[in-house]
Amino acid sequence: MKNILVTGGNGQLGQALQKVAAAYPQFNLLYTDYQDLDITDADALTAYFAAQQIDACINCAAYTAVDKAEEEEEKAFLLNFQAVLSLAEICAQHNTQLVHISTDYVFSGKQNVPYTEAIETDPQSIYGASKLRGEAAAAGYNPDTIVIRTSWLYSEYAVNFVKRMRELMQEKQELNVVFDQTGTPTYAGDLAKAILDILQYKSENTEAAIGGVYHYSNEGVTSWYDFATTIKEMTNATTSIQPVTSDKYKTAATRPAYSVLNKEKIKTTFGITIPYWRDSLAKCLKNM
Repeated sequence: MKNILVTGGNGQLGQALQKVAAAYPQFNLLYTDYQDLDITDADALTAYFAAQQIDACINCAAYTAVDKAEEEEEKAFLLNFQAVLSLAEICAQHNTQLVHISTDYVFSGKQNVPYTEAIETDPQSIYGASKLRGEAAAAGYNPDTIVIRTSWLYSEYAVNFVKRMRELMQEKQELNVVFDQTGTPTYAGDLAKAILDILQYKSENTEAAIGGVYHYSNEGVTSWYDFATTIKEMTNATTSIQPVTSDKYKTAATRPAYSVLNKEKIKTTFGITIPYWRDSLAKCLKNM
């Protein structure tokens, strides 16, 4: 049985991994959060890895307060870059497979065709810049590192767009939602399964060179407005939802206007089937 360290275990993806892990009995997942293991503390990482054999690490820990990062640049880079650097170094020392989670915010959002892994990055926010530096740190120590960029993550857990929309639709008669930002939602349960499928593939193909950057989101394309109206439809809510442009909804950090990710590489490399976003949303809402 392989030991897999999960950092950020109390977040959306960490909790999703806990739910799907039963289907992978060959893996023993060790869930930690900052109270158990502060990944910004290099000495704590050294002690943790010395205490037990860690075969793989899924780094779900991140500073994700996108707007707040504009004011807290140092904190964002501490967790999204410096901590990743320390984690990558310790994983390399112990021959531990690192899977690092990144974001669509590393792109400018200014193009109109799905982003492949080869397209040049150009973050427009502190959050995006800190995550991009983290990608470089994760891969810099070991070419076998797997970086997975995802977008619009939601789940039954923590704070996310789907949960917030459900709450607001119970409280308000009318909501304004931007319609000029296009992307694809990602159900955390689907991403969690994909990560464990990748680690299973690696354990069965030990000589395969699979390190690099991959994209994962659900299939399809939508806007935040259409995402919200679909939530309304699936929950039989009566709230009126009005489409507005981004300039009517000011935020400290710039959001990508277009962040659809091309998933061909991850599907081809690992034989992964990705569900359509509406199907996964229905599943999540049912679980709620």
